[in-house]
Amino acid sequence: MRLLFIGDVVGRPGREAVAALVPGLRASLGLDFVVANGENAAAGAGITAPICRGLLEGGVDAITLGDHVWDQKGFETDLVGLERVCRPANLPAACPGRDHVVLEKDGFRLLVFTVLGRSFMGLRAECPFLAADALLGRLAGRYDGALVEAHAEATSEKQALGWHLAGRVTAVLGTHTHVATADAAVLRGHTAFQCDVGMTGPHESVLGREISPVVGRFLDGLPRRFEVATGDVRLSAALVDFDRGGRAEKIAWSHWTPPT
Repeated sequence: MRLLFIGDVVGRPGREAVAALVPGLRASLGLDFVVANGENAAAGAGITAPICRGLLEGGVDAITLGDHVWDQKGFETDLVGLERVCRPANLPAACPGRDHVVLEKDGFRLLVFTVLGRSFMGLRAECPFLAADALLGRLAGRYDGALVEAHAEATSEKQALGWHLAGRVTAVLGTHTHVATADAAVLRGHTAFQCDVGMTGPHESVLGREISPVVGRFLDGLPRRFEVATGDVRLSAALVDFDRGGRAEKIAWSHWTPPT
């Protein structure tokens, strides 16, 4: 079977790239599952219910979120009604929304969930290692393979989580930094891994934002508005092949440019 995991969708350029590319990629690559991180899809910070519906209607099967999950006003209420959207699983239990999604295709059940890292991250979260263990244990027997998204800043934390879960899940794929890493590999136990799959959005930018104000902020420290950039839009994703036992066989990272 084949999974495409799309890195952080940033603003309108990222959303338009998904809409333009995903239907064709599903057909040309023979994709069974498409999952996207959408936490930056609304003007680069957070997401809204209409944007979630647009991504799902555009060919994405499930949407994961990260530390910007509550950035858009009212989304904490809207999230409850979005069945194929999950907030990080290691947020406090009182937080609204689902902590996982289970997708099914041809009798194969793919568990999808995100855990937030705790190194250099601001949002309150429980231990990602123990939270992943607990969720996998709680749902044992109700899935055939699992995609665990590691939404974290520190590469060491993401690598450690990959090894912690190796042999128990189909893939551990990182997001959050918006910069793809060159470490895609299948770990022991047939678990696909990559520290960060990169960003879907404008790459002529600083992490998806207009270059000039970000550079200016580094130079003088004065506050500026960081608008989402528009140049060199790409869809960045990891492609994972796995068997019906949920064991990864191959992982490859790539990016695609929308037609002009």
